[in-house]
Amino acid sequence: MAKPVTVEIPHNLGREEARQRLQNGFAQVRNSYGESFSVLRDDWSGDHLDFEANLLGQSANGTVDVADDHVRLQVALPWVLALFAEKAKDLIRQEGQLMLEKPAPTET
Repeated sequence: MAKPVTVEIPHNLGREEARQRLQNGFAQVRNSYGESFSVLRDDWSGDHLDFEANLLGQSANGTVDVADDHVRLQVALPWVLALFAEKAKDLIRQEGQLMLEKPAPTET
């Protein structure tokens, strides 16, 4: 049985800038973590993201909602990963914070 994990990450970027940084961050995640973690699907619709990821061979589905002053991520972890839910919340919060802190690349 999946365990829902919710993480809220405050920011002061405004909705559009936060969404752009998260979109760029999800694109980079696809290339950064090798076989241990991969984003299988990320479908953005305005300020809402539906995603599916694979972590250590386990699939997880989730959503991200971007607001003016915070980002709310919910992910349903399979029971194997749910055993580490509190650690997962910390990791999700750290990665989200890193994505929000990195400025979006400028086009040349």
